[in-house]
Amino acid sequence: MPDNPQNTPSRAPMVESGAESGRQAHLASEWFALPDHSILTLEGRDAVAFVQAQLMNDVMAVADGGWQWTGWLTPKGRVIALFALLRPAPDTVWLLVPDADPAELAERLRRFVFRSKLTITVRADLCVCGRFAPAHAGVEEGMTADERNNRILVLPEGGLLLDVGGDGGPRSLRISIDAAPDAQAAIAEWRRYDLSHGWPRLDASQREQWTPQQLSLDRLRAFSVKKGCYPGQEIVARTHFLGQAKRGLGLVDTDNPAQPGDPLREGDDAEAPVIGTVVCAEGRRALAVLPLQREATVEAGGGVDGAETTRPAQGGASWRQVGLTGGLER
Repeated sequence: MPDNPQNTPSRAPMVESGAESGRQAHLASEWFALPDHSILTLEGRDAVAFVQAQLMNDVMAVADGGWQWTGWLTPKGRVIALFALLRPAPDTVWLLVPDADPAELAERLRRFVFRSKLTITVRADLCVCGRFAPAHAGVEEGMTADERNNRILVLPEGGLLLDVGGDGGPRSLRISIDAAPDAQAAIAEWRRYDLSHGWPRLDASQREQWTPQQLSLDRLRAFSVKKGCYPGQEIVARTHFLGQAKRGLGLVDTDNPAQPGDPLREGDDAEAPVIGTVVCAEGRRALAVLPLQREATVEAGGGVDGAETTRPAQGGASWRQVGLTGGLER
């Protein structure tokens, strides 16, 4: 697994011009609310050092104006929460948190502040919205894909815009004071998109259950094994360097709607051994932790940068494994 590859510093935030906004408006779908996403801000002299010591990815590799996937682990290396980390300005870190209770997460983080100079705030004034359209199509066309994807756009009205699309199509996320209408069908599609690209959506029952390797977060470059100490780092590094990961994340389709914690059995017999566990689901599409040491088939385009990757050929009476979509790594 490569360590976080964001060694090339991101450029400063870019202001999207009004003309460009207008030119792209006819291409964009409508914004809709993402009420299961929230924002925590960490501000102060020690904010960056604090998250570098607590979170599982290398924050120091992200320049001001960039962002990355990351998460927070227990000392035993189990995932408490996953989120996007944004560095919109010096001494400022924003956490874009799906699914978890932001007030609870903020309180847990405050227990480790000690004498560090920073404040942790739940930003209830900010709304998170999504749309299935490019964030900045046509802007800075000479930039590489990584440079485009890892940058924060600053909108004229002061909001922030992220490109969170992958090989499954374009997608944008906006953080601002401007609300958007609820759209349950769009929210469900947003979750299916996350699952199809291998981004786990952890509800309360699945928190502190899985290691980053079991959730295959190396696909998304969401953790580091080289940056130094953080809670759970010893477990993560040992698993990586000793090659002890025996299970990983797989995308499955089920005959009936799945629920987190559902067992997946091998074969057609209802008494067949359980070989996997559903981590998260949206309807009949789910992510599950499955054994890695199985008869494998080769899938093209499912890995990072579209490279061929091997995946287990697994399935049962009511489920079958399908290939993960790439391109969501940052």
